[in-house]
Amino acid sequence: MIVVGLSSGTSADGIDVAAARIELDGTLVRLTPLGHRTTPYTADLREEIRGALPPAPTTMEDVCRIDTRVGREFAEAARNGIEEFAGGRADLVASHGQTLFHWVSGTAVNGTLQLGQPAWIAEATGLPVVSDLRAADVAAGGQGAPLAALLDTLLLGGRAEPVAALNLGGIANATVVRDGAPEAFDTGPGNALLDAATHRVTGGRADFDADGALARSGRVDPVLLEHLLAEPYYRLPPPKSTGLELFGPGYLGAALRHVGAPSDGDLLATLVELTAATVADALRPHGVTEVVASGGGVRNPVLMKRLADRLHPARLGSSDDLGLDGDAKEAYLFALIGFLTWHGIPGSVPACTGARRAPVAGRITPGAGPLRLPEPAADPPRRLRVEARGL
Repeated sequence: MIVVGLSSGTSADGIDVAAARIELDGTLVRLTPLGHRTTPYTADLREEIRGALPPAPTTMEDVCRIDTRVGREFAEAARNGIEEFAGGRADLVASHGQTLFHWVSGTAVNGTLQLGQPAWIAEATGLPVVSDLRAADVAAGGQGAPLAALLDTLLLGGRAEPVAALNLGGIANATVVRDGAPEAFDTGPGNALLDAATHRVTGGRADFDADGALARSGRVDPVLLEHLLAEPYYRLPPPKSTGLELFGPGYLGAALRHVGAPSDGDLLATLVELTAATVADALRPHGVTEVVASGGGVRNPVLMKRLADRLHPARLGSSDDLGLDGDAKEAYLFALIGFLTWHGIPGSVPACTGARRAPVAGRITPGAGPLRLPEPAADPPRRLRVEARGL
């Protein structure tokens, strides 16, 4: 079947849409990427989302309005993606939505909120929509994250030596795949603080440090870096997850008020070093020999250079090398989870999220016709193969 995956990360800059043909062959999942693109949010919606993030006060009117506006923009992105990548024919949409809040108390996650009303997507496309992909894992005692561990373990399992998949989104998360149970966790900020700093120093004219130009122009401020590395989150054991409720613009502002603001270039260089250091420190105890990176951070050459230096002797590569474009990996992930939900297969890895069991993920909004679900699959998948592109 052809599934369209929709995602917007913690950077809240736009919608990633990816279409894939997904088939289950016994315990092997065959995933054929059909194409992907990123559609930026309209400027006013982007600012509305960011203005509603903690610690900003938010009303129920704000939540309702964002839920509707995100749902409408996701619906348009899905409709365009179906036309562009699937020849106007698809079977299912899987939407992650836009995370607004991840309710964490200590190491326990009590709830998670993703906005983007799926009824708008179902109405626009006529297709059933799988959404609310994290809540079942949270209800089962898990973190609801990192969901990427599902794809990572299927794609990277069976290797002779430990390997890690690293997603450099707003929050960086890693999956360690080895013999025995995999392990996954959020390492801390990926691009979130870098993007907040870029927005701050450019007066809102830029939302990210293109090609790492600002960071390249500066030097690491050791006082600021030491202060940031003292964050207690980094010392929590996995499974653990976090978000912009901790590592958001307010966090950066508080740090700069405490130690003083360095020059623009030094600030960005320091935040690059923070991401590189916290990722490397989190992965070092696992003895990984290779790190496969994806997400927007792979397009920042300064960050990738510092990661490569800190991860050495482990090799740093990209999911592009495995057939999954690093910019679209999460959209393909959610397409996969939607496919699994449709077939009655769990969509998370309890060893990675901390859940008591592996629940089937999400809820299904019907499309134009009645729901006709297939018989549940007899066995869960154990491997994933990325096939050559094409319809």
